[in-house]
Amino acid sequence: MALAQQTPHELPWLRAGDPFPPVSLALDSTAPAPGLLAAGGALDVGTLVRAYSAGVFPWFSAGQPILWWSPDPRMMMQTSQFKLHRSLRKRINQFAIDPACEIRVDSAFDQTIEACATVHRPGQSGTWIVPDMVSAYQRLHVAGYAHSIETWINGKLVGGLYCVAIGRAVFGESMFSLVPDASKLALAALIAFCRHHGIEWVDCQQNTRHLASLGARETARSDLVRYVRTAITQQPPEWRFEPYLWGELIVCEKVMT
Repeated sequence: MALAQQTPHELPWLRAGDPFPPVSLALDSTAPAPGLLAAGGALDVGTLVRAYSAGVFPWFSAGQPILWWSPDPRMMMQTSQFKLHRSLRKRINQFAIDPACEIRVDSAFDQTIEACATVHRPGQSGTWIVPDMVSAYQRLHVAGYAHSIETWINGKLVGGLYCVAIGRAVFGESMFSLVPDASKLALAALIAFCRHHGIEWVDCQQNTRHLASLGARETARSDLVRYVRTAITQQPPEWRFEPYLWGELIVCEKVMT
């Protein structure tokens, strides 16, 4: 995470329980840390739910205070625009018919987030998923607001992702892979699940080449906030993945070369 160890003097400092400033006050694209909204506060379940419901998320490195962000634009995945590349479609077809392969939901949340925090990624020297964040999202999971989508092969967890979900608003957090395509399979499973349950958007937070290649795009923060405001009031789905969802994804999806 590229950010100076000291935050700007004018940055609002939150005490536990304080409300978040309006997202319109987040630093703009001309600032050294675009999207930075506030610092301090706490990572309890109530604060995290309020943050995500307002279009805000925590992101900080070891040695920094809790930092809260709401960038504009925001990277979003419209589930109907997910790009199923030919190679991934082939991999899904192989995965779906292999009895040694399965997608599980919430069977190993702690393992999934720990792997996201520790698995090395090329070009990265550290992680923003510091121990305090791991503990916070484990509590969020116990409270029913965080979920893991897991790729299992031969009884071993080989990849996956975790996300936050409030009502029908879904916020992607991090992925990991121990074998090729394991995280892509988990993401495809999440998209299939969301489509089946009428969830139109997944918040991806930050712009990355990988997410863009799969169909995510930058979207105005105001559009995200408007969508989330409605989605959090809707009845949440039952978080489970059924194998028939692969068929729905493949039939509906345009194959990309």
